[in-house]
Amino acid sequence: MKLKVYADRMSQPSRAVIIFCKVNGIDFEEIKVELSKRQQLSAEFKEINPMGKVPAIVDGRLKLFESHAILIYLAGAFPGVADHWYPADVSRRAKIHSVLDWHHSNLRRGAASFVLNTVLAPALGLSLNPQAAAEAEKLLSTSLSIIESIWLKGNGRFLLGGFQPSIADLSLVCEIMQLELLSEEDRSRILGPHKKVQQWIQDTRNATRPHFDEAHNILHKVKTKLAVQLSVRANSEMESSIKRVLPSKM
Repeated sequence: MKLKVYADRMSQPSRAVIIFCKVNGIDFEEIKVELSKRQQLSAEFKEINPMGKVPAIVDGRLKLFESHAILIYLAGAFPGVADHWYPADVSRRAKIHSVLDWHHSNLRRGAASFVLNTVLAPALGLSLNPQAAAEAEKLLSTSLSIIESIWLKGNGRFLLGGFQPSIADLSLVCEIMQLELLSEEDRSRILGPHKKVQQWIQDTRNATRPHFDEAHNILHKVKTKLAVQLSVRANSEMESSIKRVLPSKM
């Protein structure tokens, strides 16, 4: 039975799983779960992941969620996956786990919260939260500095001094790619000081092309859509303001 991957490409972890499968020639069926329509909360999907989050996979009788667990499973369950993704060497694996564990409470919290409270919230029916965005930016900037000073140390171009990418590289880079949704000003302010991170992102992209670019095309489409919505909202607010002012001058 073919592997089923339940995903929304707007989800950073979903993209990581999809790219991993494609790069490694894993045959799978991608089943779209649209977060904007809250399909992840449906009773049908919760039979697969009771947490109501993507990605999730079904492989035969196995139902599995949490992207890092999925990537680890795929690396071991499917023949032909190169060792550099999740090395057989126990010490290398342990170091990869240390990066993945750090990711959840640092880079992911900072990046996801900043993007949500800067651009995405209105599209999800939520209000922007400038205070939350400011706090998230601090955590995000600190996380990028830690990646450069700790995780990217060594002779290789990838995390932990690797000469080829691991599942940690793919997971973290997909997270940072969510910043593509930001304005150029915000994105440059955050990523600009981190030249080493920028090069690492490019190296990971090059190592996983064309699948990396194909999986991330959605970000450019959504960014354009968000810009149009922002323009319409701004024009509407301006018209309302003019209507309030005009009667007072008549």
